[in-house]
Amino acid sequence: MPVIEIKNLTKKYGSLTAVDNLCLSVEPGEIFAFLGPNGAGKTTTLKVIAGLIRPDSGSVRLKGHDVFTDPLPARRLLGFVPDRPFVYDKLTATEFMRFVGGLYSMPEDVVGPRAVELLKLFGLSDWTDELIEGFSHGMKQRLVMSSALLHDPEALVVDEPMVGLDPKGVRLLRDVFVGLKQKGAAVFMSTHSLDLAEKIADRVGIINKGRLIAVGSVDEMRRKAEMPGSALEEVFLKLTEDKIEEGG
Repeated sequence: MPVIEIKNLTKKYGSLTAVDNLCLSVEPGEIFAFLGPNGAGKTTTLKVIAGLIRPDSGSVRLKGHDVFTDPLPARRLLGFVPDRPFVYDKLTATEFMRFVGGLYSMPEDVVGPRAVELLKLFGLSDWTDELIEGFSHGMKQRLVMSSALLHDPEALVVDEPMVGLDPKGVRLLRDVFVGLKQKGAAVFMSTHSLDLAEKIADRVGIINKGRLIAVGSVDEMRRKAEMPGSALEEVFLKLTEDKIEEGG
């Protein structure tokens, strides 16, 4: 059974169709990179998966649980990291982790050790009792990532995970994603970092003007673009430019 299954997903904003009849799935132990130009529909798709935006039609299921008609079991399976981290500035990092643990009804004796482990993993051990308002953007991003992993989700959905991170942070996240894959979790990431996608993604999907125009492994993308041996960046530009030209 797919961890994430999207069927005929459509979302409109007035006359603009942000996502147009999208169908795709992500399997256990798979890293899926969702690529597209700005405004292509990536963030809208991720927010629908997270249950933050209702689609006009279609469905999203997490291990068979519909995100909107069966929300509690679906959301217990999900960790979500938006492109702009939202935190409560007047809490400390530890307090924020406890707050998130409470949202998932996690026992305190489980939250405490797990929070310590994750804050250490993401290099925040020295700031556990500091107010979040003093954190840099990159530190907030790492804190939100820590909180998204607190309940050991089976699906991690991440929007532009590398924004604001230094090279050490980027490498850490890459290792975390690979570790989740090895544990059998599904990682669905929207990213402009085509180099990262090429290195770690099992499959990529390219969305343009709300439509999924290509999906498959990087080698399959190369064959579709008739660009064997080319970097994913060049393949991406070729496929998206072709679609722009076809659409006028």
